[in-house]
This record gives sequence, C-alpha cells and structure tokens, in this order.
Amino acid sequence: MNFKRVLLAHVVLLAGAFAASAQADDSLIKQGEYISRLGDCGACHTLPGKPAFSGGLAIESNLGTIYSTNITPDKQHGIGNYSEQQFSDAVRKGVLPDGTHLYPAMPYPDYAKITDADIHALYVYFMQGVKPSAEQPPETDLSFPFSQRWGMRFWNWAFASDEPFRPIGGATAEVNRGAYLVESLGHCGSCHTPRGIAMNEKALDSSDSRFLSGGSLNGWEVPSLRGLPNWTEQETVDYLATGRNDKAAVGGEMTSVIEHSTSWMSEADLKAISAWIKFTGGHPPAPAPATQAVSATEAKLTAAKNLTTGERLYLDNCGACHFVTGKGAPRIFPQLDQATIVNAGDPTGLIHTILAGAQQPSTAKAPSTLAMPGFSSRLNDEEVAQLATFIRQGWSNKADAVNVEQVKEVRESLKK
Repeated sequence: MNFKRVLLAHVVLLAGAFAASAQADDSLIKQGEYISRLGDCGACHTLPGKPAFSGGLAIESNLGTIYSTNITPDKQHGIGNYSEQQFSDAVRKGVLPDGTHLYPAMPYPDYAKITDADIHALYVYFMQGVKPSAEQPPETDLSFPFSQRWGMRFWNWAFASDEPFRPIGGATAEVNRGAYLVESLGHCGSCHTPRGIAMNEKALDSSDSRFLSGGSLNGWEVPSLRGLPNWTEQETVDYLATGRNDKAAVGGEMTSVIEHSTSWMSEADLKAISAWIKFTGGHPPAPAPATQAVSATEAKLTAAKNLTTGERLYLDNCGACHFVTGKGAPRIFPQLDQATIVNAGDPTGLIHTILAGAQQPSTAKAPSTLAMPGFSSRLNDEEVAQLATFIRQGWSNKADAVNVEQVKEVRESLKK
C-alpha cells in the first residue's frame, strides 16, 4: 500500500513538472514571437499568400536583387537543422552553419547587439512556434565580384562589430530600453543612419551623433530621428502604433515597418523608443512658421484668383483633403506645411506619393485604412513638377523647385 502511495506521488510530481515545463515553453514561445515582431522578421521573410517566414522577398540593392530566405523550421529548405549557436551566428554575425556569409541586407550589424536571452526566446519561437514550410525562394545571384560571398568577411572586419549593447550612462531605464530597441532588434540604423562608400552604416550606436541622423533609401530621403523637434513624445508613440498622428501619415518603406513591427509593440516599448528619441536631442527647437508667408498662401488659395499652374493644380487635386492651410486633418490627412517629405533635399518621396498615392496600414489601434489616390494617369510630368514645386514653396516651406526630368525618373521607376 505504501509503495502504491509513493508511486502515485512520483507520478503526480512528474505530471506537475511536465505541465510546468510546457507552460514555460508556451511562455517562451510567446516571448519569442514578440521579439520577432520587434525585429520585424516578417516584413522581409513573409510574402502575401505564402506561408509565414518562408522567404522570397526581392530586396533591391546597389549590388543587385537579394532574395530573403526561408527561416521556418523545415529541415531541408529552412533552418530546422540549426543549433541555437548556429542560429545566433546567422542572426548576429551573418554567418551560416556551412560558413557562407550573408549580405548585410540582413541587418546583422545591428542584430549583433541582441541579448543572449532574446536570442534564446527567438530560437525557441522559430523552432517550436513557426510551422515548417517547404517553399524554396529564388537564389540570390549577384554579378561578379559581389557574388563572391567570402569577401564579406573583410567587410565585416572593417564595418561590423560584435560589441554588445552598452547602456547610456546617466540615462533612465526607460531611455536605455528604447536605446536597446532602436540599436538592436529595431535595426533603425539600417535606414535612418547615413551610409559610407561601402554601403556601411557610419555609426552603430547612440554614442555617435551620426547614428540615426538621416540617410537615403531607394531615392527617398530618410529623416533624422534624433530629437524630432516638431513632434511630442505622444505623437511619436501614435505614429509608431498607428502610422499616423496629428501631423503626419506614414509612407514609403516605413509603412511595412509599422504594419509588421511597431504597431505590435507594447505601450511601454513604444514610450521607451519615444523617450530615447527625445533624450538624443540633436536639433534645436523647430523655428516658428513664417506667419506672413503662411497667410499669403492661404489668402491666395482662398481667393482663387491669378493662380499659378501649381496653385491651380493644388486646389483641383489636393485642397479638398489638405485644405488651403496645408494643415490637413489631424490623424486623417497629413499636413504639408513643414512636412519632412515635402522639404526633403531630394523630392523623390513627394513625387512618388503624388504619382502613386499612399495608403496607411490597418493596425490594432487604427484599423481603418485611409488611402490617397495616385495621379500618374491624371497629371503629366510638367503638371506634377509644377504641383510639387508649389507644395515645396507654399506656406512656410522653402525647398527647391522640382523639374520635369526628376518626375520622369520617378515615373519610370514605378513601371519596374
């Protein structure tokens, strides 16, 4: 009788241990899934209509087209045979188990700062929480000499770093959480940090003033994130969570980032990123708008007399949403006066938006999708140039004029 009781007690203890282990694994899988959102893995490795993380995205670079890989736990086509150390080396060093070097379209120079704990959770999620897929993405086949992947070891030696994340001395825990997110998993520097002649990020952490000081991506001018003097911390949170705030609406490559990554972040992490941005400063307070110039533009558009071609095109095509004030409607239509995309040195982003339109993503906190139509079939190149020039020089904007050749170049790129 005593033996049966002892045996039953062991069975109960083992059952409890297995249940606790399963619960721990479930918790770790959920944590890893959240970290995959922070790292924006889905944006590059998941195509619409294809299994999650099965790869195949064509990434255009100065070297040629690079295709994202299958990172499901499929043992033949994915990463199912990777050990955790091999997984870590691929993510943080850009080196596959067979020694093949990845191209830095995979942002391993930033991912190098991911902590061991986050790598572990990420590994558990991909091995246990993602369904295997036998999808075989196209092979990346760059022209010589870029096809010689062994050369990446020298690039890594010169431009990558295996330094772990270093907290900012004197900063709050919230600011340092934000710094960790933007420097590592968020890989914000891959777009918002200027690049050198070898396509390397010129800075990899907050200690360098060049980090997140702005750059260029596929012809679009990418703004600096240091300070964001025109936005409050809450406006930054709103933008990252929904793709819109009282001043702006998302466009270009950032649309995918918000859809797949930042809109899934916790409120605490969004606030941490916003706190880090304000902590960095980097810019003096934005100058007050030129009141006289703003009033003059508003008055002329309101009177609708003796209009230039650009002004007439604005009233006919843009005024209903952005109004004669150029202020738009908070959280619905973005403002044009003092907007970053309008005043960028390179007008490609503005021209692209006029021609192709834009659509905000549907997110949990802002499920409605608001779309701006494209005007490529309605306006010719000369008209687009005139319209863009007015927008860049109306109200308090003071950007350079746009010419027909710039419009033609963007229009041609849309046909590819």
